[in-house]
Order: sequence, then C-alpha cells, then structure tokens
Amino acid sequence: MPSASDKPFKLGVVEGFFGSSWSWSARLDYAEFLSDYGFNTYLYAPKSDRLLRQDWQVPFPQEHLEKLQTLANTYRQKSLDVGIGLSPFELYKNFNSDNKKLLNAKLQQINAINPSILCILFDDMQGDLDSLAERQLEISNFIIQNSQASHFIFCPTYYSDDPVLVTHFGQKPKHYLEDVGNSLDPAIDIFWTGPEVFSENFPQRHLQEIAEKLQRKPLIWHNYPVNDAKRLTDFLHLKPFPNESNQKAVMQELTAGHIANPMNQAYLSQIPLYSLSNIYSGNTDGDQLKFACETLCPPALAKLILEDADFFQHQGLTDISANDKQNYLDRYAAFQDSAMAKEIIDWLNGGYSFDPNCLT
Repeated sequence: MPSASDKPFKLGVVEGFFGSSWSWSARLDYAEFLSDYGFNTYLYAPKSDRLLRQDWQVPFPQEHLEKLQTLANTYRQKSLDVGIGLSPFELYKNFNSDNKKLLNAKLQQINAINPSILCILFDDMQGDLDSLAERQLEISNFIIQNSQASHFIFCPTYYSDDPVLVTHFGQKPKHYLEDVGNSLDPAIDIFWTGPEVFSENFPQRHLQEIAEKLQRKPLIWHNYPVNDAKRLTDFLHLKPFPNESNQKAVMQELTAGHIANPMNQAYLSQIPLYSLSNIYSGNTDGDQLKFACETLCPPALAKLILEDADFFQHQGLTDISANDKQNYLDRYAAFQDSAMAKEIIDWLNGGYSFDPNCLT
C-alpha cells in the first residue's frame, strides 16, 4: 500500500446516491467523459446495489459480476482509477466467524473484478454503539487483509459535523473520529463531506481541524450535484460548482481529493461536473454553465437548457402547474434522442421518485 504522500490528488465521481440508479451504458459512457475532462477516479457505490450494502452477504450473480468486470476494464483502458464501494450494513453488530466467511467470499468476488480502489463504507447506518470505531476498524483490517486492491478509502458513520447525522443515526461516540484516525493506516483515505452533509464550501480552518482529528488530509465527498434527498428530488442541479477565489489551492493543499456525488440523472450531471473540471484546470473565467451546455449539447438543446436551468435548479417540480409542465415537455420533445433531454422529460413526468431510505 503506497504512503499518503505518494498518492495523487483524486478528482472524480462517486456513484453514491439513493434512488434511481444509472444505467450500465451511462456508467460505461462516463469513462470517456471523465477521461476527456481531466478526472482520474470513478467509484461505484450506488445505494440501490443491495449486494454491496444490505445484502452484502449474498454472492453476486454471474451476470452482475460480469457487468462490474466490464465496467472496471473500461475505466482501466482509459487509465482511470476505478473503485468499488463495499458497505457491509451494520456488520459491526455481529462480526462472528460465520459472517467473516461470508465477507471473505464477497471479497473474493470483488478481487475478481480487480478494482484499483476498494471503499469500506459505514455511512448512513446506526452509530450510537460502544466501541464503534474499534468494531469498524476490525472489519476494515479484515477487508484489507483479504483484498487485492491497491488503495482503500474508509467512510466513517459520522462523515460530517452536521447534527443531522446524530438525529438519524444516534449520538456519536466520544472521540470516534480521533480513534479512527489514530488507528487506521495513514495510507488509507477517509471520506468527509465537510461542515454539513450538503456542504457548499470547505473553509480552510475546517479542513485543518478535521485533518488533525483524522491524522491525515480528508478526502472530500462533495454532495453536489446530488439530488436524492427528499427536499432535493424535485430539482435538477445544473449550475456550476461553487468556486471561491482560492478554492483550488486550498483543496489541493489540505485535502486528498475532491470526489463529487452526482444526480440520479447521469448525463445532466455532466453539466455541473464540467465546471468542476475547469476549477482544477484553472479555466474558470466566463459563464461556466454556458460553456458546459455549448460543449456537451447540440446548439438548440444547449440554448433551451440555458434558458431553463434556473427554473430546474430553484423552482423545480414543487410548484409547477400542469400547463407549465406540458409546455416544458413540449419544448424538449424534439430532442428525445438526446440522453440529457430524455432525463429532463423523465424527471418532468415524475420518473425519479424519492427513496425513503435516504434519511439525510
């Protein structure tokens, strides 16, 4: 395992949301998009893949395993790091010998996929347990010992200072983050979403404080443009990523990377992700939304999305009348061959329902 200082800055996406999953074809298409626009990492961790989460102990059917192998091969061919997110749901409540055998069997299947990164995810599950850090570290060490991945990323149950995590998952054990940071191999990255679950920015002082607790630079899991939460499902986040004047320098100095969690709408997510690419390439002048639409869409569709982006982002489906909805459907009907337009149409028709498993 390489040391922390040997690892390049990770810039990429984590398919880590609740609700409607991306299609396999969209996942494969993302290899080209990420490669073309300067990203280096893709992490497969959709909450809808129960075989990596609630049903982690159930073996992958051969068809599913082959799809994951194809996915990993496609990203490797583009010289991108590809990761799998294993989230053995609340295994720390009963990590007995039988469950160890089941976990090892799943790890052997993941080894056959041969991801360069294995994410060990304890997010969005109960956390108010004695010795939580110790229990999770025991599982993590077992996974690392039986995995062939080159890099590992750990996601704590309390992955932000946001009090909403305590509301839903119980009181955070005292010194939980410090215990994780002190005991986990410093070469292993730790996800952090920032001051809030849905952080708009990452203040320098905050990053320094969390790095001290974790005994390493945090790896930012940025919950934008994700829209899986109940209050977000009715909106499409197309606007550019926030970009403070010195954000690139601060992030590259104080974090291990910047991983964005996108929307349920895979292709529309590329519009804001384009701006994230430009932040790190230094191309931040001008209208980033306009540049993204004109680069990624046919001219006529780019014009429509530019006109409607503010409505999609801020008004959304919440207060739209039946007449207005039909007008928007009519506007995009001529572009149904476009994946982005199809996602807009499906969204307008209520095709992306809220998943109540999403508590945050």
